[in-house]
Amino acid sequence: MAKKRPQTKASKPQPHSGRSGNEPVPVVGAREPCPCGSGRRYKACHGRAAAHAVTELVQRPFDGLPGECDWVALRELVPAATVELTLKGGLPDGVPSVTLATVLPMAWPALRRDDGSVLLGLQNDTASGDLSRDLADTLNRALAIEPGNPVAPAARAVDQGDAPRLQDLLDLDAPFEPKVHSGFEFWVPQSSEESAPEVAASLERANAAAIPTIKLSGVDAAYWCETPEKNHLRWVMPHPEEKLLDSLARLYAAGEASLGEDTRLVGSFRAHGLVVPVWDLPTTMSAEECEKPAAEFADRLAKALTEDAPLSPAERRARSGLTNRQVTLS
Repeated sequence: MAKKRPQTKASKPQPHSGRSGNEPVPVVGAREPCPCGSGRRYKACHGRAAAHAVTELVQRPFDGLPGECDWVALRELVPAATVELTLKGGLPDGVPSVTLATVLPMAWPALRRDDGSVLLGLQNDTASGDLSRDLADTLNRALAIEPGNPVAPAARAVDQGDAPRLQDLLDLDAPFEPKVHSGFEFWVPQSSEESAPEVAASLERANAAAIPTIKLSGVDAAYWCETPEKNHLRWVMPHPEEKLLDSLARLYAAGEASLGEDTRLVGSFRAHGLVVPVWDLPTTMSAEECEKPAAEFADRLAKALTEDAPLSPAERRARSGLTNRQVTLS
């Protein structure tokens, strides 16, 4: 699971007597004396605000993108999936396609294939607190690199000033349609008879660790997965957290939160500003068998979301239990 980054806020640098408050302070090495004349190292003086500025956490980095819930699922929950991305203004010359991928070989941030096509990895650590801006930076570097090369991790955090975000680079009117795979064979082009030894080894390791996952077709951003002891349904929902937890508590207290016999709403994840309710399912319940009860639950939830009455004692207890079983992924 991804580690939660602490939220920080950049503080406005305070001028020292050695410089005018309106005069910009030059950027120097972190251990060098700060040019403002304070006598402190740059990293402990004016460099601190600059460092905080690039690590300020954006709670919902995919807000405004088509398929925000699926972006979250592919970032945190789905082992192997791809999505064809559409760029604003079309593809540059020499780039036949741009594809988002959950994971790439050797955890590469991106890859420019021999034919010029681009694969952009989603499940990578990023240096700043804005995942959308970091991914946009990686995408731009992938578009500019020579074909046949991976993109290296960023040497430093992306400045959150004027750098573009995914919302600036992608066509926001284009659909976002994930394709879930059983393994990572999409790493290797169909035209390639064999891959590099390190890629083949990475592919073998990734396939061995992948949890079988299927996206439901009848509801949005719901993913069935199979584990040795039980199956699960993980459903990324766009509703405001407090309202959603209230509604889930109403259904739980009324005995209407399950997806059928031997299923149970066990808690939720919190990821990138959205809530992901999780159900335990029997090992005999397939993804196809989840479709109908999931659609019926969606109808019950839609009705519960319209209710504004205060929670009853039983509903408050249910809400407390759901909150105690919530895990933050990011």
